[in-house]
Amino acid sequence: MNPARGEAALTVDGAVLTLRPSFEALVAAEGELGPLFALVERAAAGTLSLAEIAALFWHVVAERGPELTRERVGEAILEAGLAAVTPALRTLILQILQGR
Repeated sequence: MNPARGEAALTVDGAVLTLRPSFEALVAAEGELGPLFALVERAAAGTLSLAEIAALFWHVVAERGPELTRERVGEAILEAGLAAVTPALRTLILQILQGR
């Protein structure tokens, strides 16, 4: 994981996953969640849903093994708690807004 590149980490079943906001990943997230700027606005307003956070994280996971499912990513977020995943979300949002 390289924070200078806007990457963040998420731990799922003891494995640390790199969340990498590549162009391709963000386009996929935008295709599902709508415009990224609106996503950022919802985050700033405190109205971003757990489903949206899980979807964003799912799309930006750098390497997914066959055992990793979207549902497991969502469960890992819930297990960690929103306070624990907020730094990763913040890193991704800053990358969306500021770029590299």
